[in-house]
Amino acid sequence: MDRVRSEEIYRGRVVTLRKDTIRTAEGKELQREVVAHPGAVVVLAEEGGELLFVRQYRYAAGEELLELVAGTLEPGEAPEATAARELQEEAGYKAGRLVKLGEFYSAPGFCTELLHLYLAEELTPSRLPGDEDEQIEVVRLSPDAAIQMAVGGHLRDAKTLAGVLLYAQRRASR
Repeated sequence: MDRVRSEEIYRGRVVTLRKDTIRTAEGKELQREVVAHPGAVVVLAEEGGELLFVRQYRYAAGEELLELVAGTLEPGEAPEATAARELQEEAGYKAGRLVKLGEFYSAPGFCTELLHLYLAEELTPSRLPGDEDEQIEVVRLSPDAAIQMAVGGHLRDAKTLAGVLLYAQRRASR
């Protein structure tokens, strides 16, 4: 499909909404609404045999969610640098080693957000100031408890589910 034209409808701090007109291979023109997002990282941090999660209220969902550390890429910032920064801001640790586990789209039907998943190992305490609007509680879970929460429907955040399940697969193949 080819994009024929694009109209920006809204530009916010994190996302832009645009209306695209596309042409199919058959020549038919269709409208698509697209949320353009700069991309983000997800960090699965291992410390002392446990995995680090953050509990925070998510306004759009209207509830508190248990999630992996995550954050939006800043302009010109490499995903690995974002992962290192977010881990320090949200969980208070610096990673001695970051291993990329994969990439995935959050909602490819309407959003361009590409998430980069990292495993953070060899952690040492190191805190950077977090975002002023974030009220975060760090929660530690054993890998088995995290996997059970994921498969049992107790983790409701897609990036966290993907991260925990990819971690479980990596762990099983060792």
